Amino acid sequence: MGFVHPTTGETYWWIVPCLNHEVFSRVLEDFAEHFDLGGQKRVILALDQAAFHTSGKVRVPEGIHLLFLPPTSPELQPAERLWPLTNEAVANRSFANLDELEAATAHRCRVLLKRRDLIRGLTNFYGWAEAVSSPVVAANYG
Repeated sequence: MGFVHPTTGETYWWIVPCLNHEVFSRVLEDFAEHFDLGGQKRVILALDQAAFHTSGKVRVPEGIHLLFLPPTSPELQPAERLWPLTNEAVANRSFANLDELEAATAHRCRVLLKRRDLIRGLTNFYGWAEAVSSPVVAANYG
């Protein structure tokens, strides 16, 4: 899972074995804690309408507001542009087991944390700069 702030290129990554409402809730909780979100610091999180995002069972921490993009519109979601970058580390390779695959993916995500200019160049489109110029910080998840 990846979060991106399109105007800064800052990313936040989680390697997870599956995606469901419980995992998503835990990641949101960690995201809120990591960025010290709450009463005075808020994030608008733009995301698609996957079932695990829209489930009534999702626990959304204080400081996070979910903004659902229109269905079947991946071109609107900046985080979708992260996946080719993460896939580079594993494309055309064979791994002995899932641990090796996870290690290669995690390493690539650590490298991408430092590549803010690259990330910003890929994700800051469609007026994201204007959208996040208010005191409310916006992020994107994919």
